Amino acid sequence: MDKAQKGFTLIELVVVITILGILAAFAFPRFAALEVEARNAVTDGLGGSVRSASSLAHSLALATGAAAGGNVDMEGQSIALVEFYPDMNSIDNTLVDFTGFTFATAGSTATFSTTGAAGVCTVTYTEALASNAPVIVVTKTAC
Repeated sequence: MDKAQKGFTLIELVVVITILGILAAFAFPRFAALEVEARNAVTDGLGGSVRSASSLAHSLALATGAAAGGNVDMEGQSIALVEFYPDMNSIDNTLVDFTGFTFATAGSTATFSTTGAAGVCTVTYTEALASNAPVIVVTKTAC
């Protein structure tokens, strides 16, 4: 009686496992590098959000005729102004969400910094002075 061979031989299985191992060795470092790129992208995104929120508050202040040191109402939040831009204590209220970042103020500067990352990623907002726009700096150091 003639029996047909079914399945894979041991050599075929070893070759397939070896090829998968080699592919995994080259692919895994590429996926691991995406974590750093993702944190950098999130930090850049928050920097852009702070810039946009500051510009929107500035536009709203000018459109409504608010005083340079007055307040404007954005989405139910009262935003204090300095030179028609949000002050450092109000800039966080112009944002809907900054999850993953902590907010702190010192002097005339507000800082959003990452929590739990290996390095430091920050977005720094310095209040507007003497009719100049605020200074927004995104810093990514090994984050």
